[in-house]
Amino acid sequence: MNDIVIKARGLGYRYGRQVALDGVDLSCGSGSLTALLGPNGAGKTTLVKILLGIFTPQQGQVRVAGGCPKNIAVRRHIGTMLQISGVPETLTVSELTALFASLYPQPLSGKDVLVTAQIEELADRRYGQLSGGQQQRVLLALALIGRPRVLVLDEPGTGLDPASRRALGETIRRQCDDGTAILLCTHDLEEAARLADEVVILNHGRVIASDSPRAISQKLADRRVRCRTRLPAEALKDLPGACRVSREDNLTEILVNEPNPFVSALLAADPELSDLEVASAGLDEAFLTLTQTPAQEPVQEAA
Repeated sequence: MNDIVIKARGLGYRYGRQVALDGVDLSCGSGSLTALLGPNGAGKTTLVKILLGIFTPQQGQVRVAGGCPKNIAVRRHIGTMLQISGVPETLTVSELTALFASLYPQPLSGKDVLVTAQIEELADRRYGQLSGGQQQRVLLALALIGRPRVLVLDEPGTGLDPASRRALGETIRRQCDDGTAILLCTHDLEEAARLADEVVILNHGRVIASDSPRAISQKLADRRVRCRTRLPAEALKDLPGACRVSREDNLTEILVNEPNPFVSALLAADPELSDLEVASAGLDEAFLTLTQTPAQEPVQEAA
């Protein structure tokens, strides 16, 4: 089993009366990639700020890279790539890597980190003159320069075209394979399903699911049924196996965990329905099923 380098137990945090975190547990091992998902307001930003030592938990305990994340020696083992960087735009990429390297006792060389991030050709370019995708790769390089044991990435694929997003994902996975524990905060469910070993879903400050992307998808909505039907949404929700119903124009989509009895009941209730389609559900559907349920009990990990 990999060494646990992020360990949080019973984290609680409030902003006045508003509960941001409510008893959150999280464990991440070296060489693993954990995707942290959740709707806006779920508590992801608060959790990340606690893991980075920016906030102190009001309840519970947290250890990152073997110690308290508020300790400067511990924080040197944490690489961070946030959406808002604050990087000086007038400095060249080489100047930025030299600046950040000066903050660590044993950093990667500027050349090595540019090779790792695949941005050697940008060395003499000013940061402010780069495209959004190029800036993302520079920010990843800066997060890696201190040889982190823990890497926290916040929406790293923002602004990237599909090819660049996939290339960045491959770079991130290589860091994981080299033993880095990676926490990936993302709204890109396809990215999470492709890269993550484990997906943790937060909602209303609680962990409501924690397992592999495949296992989470299988535990919840197993199939996606699409059709054109005159049945109201309330009637569809009452059919056996229905999890969630949505409707756009004349097309209805139902997430179900038992497709055969559901389809049989659907045909019996509406013999005139048309354009029936049954397909496998994915992480997107599982995420929506979980987070759109007002009072959701945590989904336990598979044995």
